[in-house]
Amino acid sequence: MMRYAILAFVMTAAVAQADPATLAAVNSARAAEGRGALVYDPRLEAAARAHGEDMVAQGFFSHTGSDGSDIAARLRRVGYPFCFGAENIAAGQHSLEAVMAGWMASRGHRRNILNRKAEAVGVARVTGNRWVMVLAAPC
Repeated sequence: MMRYAILAFVMTAAVAQADPATLAAVNSARAAEGRGALVYDPRLEAAARAHGEDMVAQGFFSHTGSDGSDIAARLRRVGYPFCFGAENIAAGQHSLEAVMAGWMASRGHRRNILNRKAEAVGVARVTGNRWVMVLAAPC
């Protein structure tokens, strides 16, 4: 039982590591449309960061990874047992405000951010102002 208590503490500590401004921006956009708040998940951030770094290293910009992976494959790689997964990507925005404005102005990206199935989020900004947001819900 002690092992689970320690694990719960570690997971709670991981949640506290989320960039508060990023989580607040996502949840503010959701709240404005009557959607519930998302929680930060470090596995989703890891999936986002890995895809962003892959795009930079391999010189491409796509939802398909250089190895042919999609969001489902990337969620499996980080050990996230998902029933819902979505991904937003962006390039060139120099601030969180700019990337969120761009995503909210884009029908598909906005739909992902506001999706009622989403429960968790992870966002990564990598070299060259490449941004990746992963939204998901566990099974």
